[in-house]
Amino acid sequence: MASRAGASSFGAPFLAADVGGTHARIGLVVGSAAGRRPVSVLHYHRYSCADWSGLTAMLQDFVGQLSGTPHAAARENLRHCAVACAGYVLDDAIVNENLPWPVSIRELRDSLGLRRLAVINDFEAVAYATQFIEAGETRSIIDAVQPAASGPVLVMGPGTGLGSAVLLPGQPRAQVLATEAGQISLAPGTEREIEILRVLGRGRPYVSFEDALSGPGLLKLYRALCELRASPARLLTPAEITGAALARSDAAAVESLDVFCGLLGSFVGDLVLLYGARGGVYLAGGILPQIQPFLLASTFAARYFNKGVMRAYLQQVPVRLIEHGQLGVIGAAGWFLDGQQGE
Repeated sequence: MASRAGASSFGAPFLAADVGGTHARIGLVVGSAAGRRPVSVLHYHRYSCADWSGLTAMLQDFVGQLSGTPHAAARENLRHCAVACAGYVLDDAIVNENLPWPVSIRELRDSLGLRRLAVINDFEAVAYATQFIEAGETRSIIDAVQPAASGPVLVMGPGTGLGSAVLLPGQPRAQVLATEAGQISLAPGTEREIEILRVLGRGRPYVSFEDALSGPGLLKLYRALCELRASPARLLTPAEITGAALARSDAAAVESLDVFCGLLGSFVGDLVLLYGARGGVYLAGGILPQIQPFLLASTFAARYFNKGVMRAYLQQVPVRLIEHGQLGVIGAAGWFLDGQQGE
């Protein structure tokens, strides 16, 4: 677990935000030396990104909300903000194709009068926060044959995009390895997936795992399978596809979600081997909690273990599902506080 020195020495409330392609979660937080978590969330709100002109407008609205809460006094003294955001920082901008609007770091800092604005990748923040969750806050997808060993922890999951990060235990604090694993070339594992890859790759030089394992990716899978089945693509959104698959009301939707789960299992197994994630896997993102029963009944586990001589290795690595919730906010805030220790 991360050291609490930063938390105990940074007593002023500050802003923490977790910004994905679909939702932004914003919290007023303060360092806490008590309890398992490094911060306490004083006020919290979730925003739909499509309803707002940008992150600046959302943060300004959130700060405005504080006037009607017991934390109104903090409003005049907010000088720090930690932002967990999909994508990466390039000069003044946070770059990500899945965000509905550009994000300027300078604009955020100046418009809110911040002294410091720290930015971390959204899955880095979730990975950081997994240090502070209890087993009861997760749901088992694959149980290990023995308790998880100490070692790297893989955190990944599909949402608007396909995020992935690795928590590296260490002293005095854990480190997080950010990855762009979702951009790895899609690797089919069945004849049907080879057919799908041919459709997805038509007219383009490269197909990534994110092109299949994300909300937009599920829609691509569905359209490709409808073409292969010579049936009309009646469903128009990822939510419609998952709903029809869970209801078993559309054969192409059921096959699409089954392919989705199979590809996910294979990919997770590959990443465990790549990063030596003996500490376990946490599946996050916006899609998986909605399809848990389907995921458990799918080929996910079979494909996860289908790694030849490495099956016995993977049997020692548990896979658990977590609800995103406030984890990104907590992770961004905890990471920010840890950074204060070296200053």
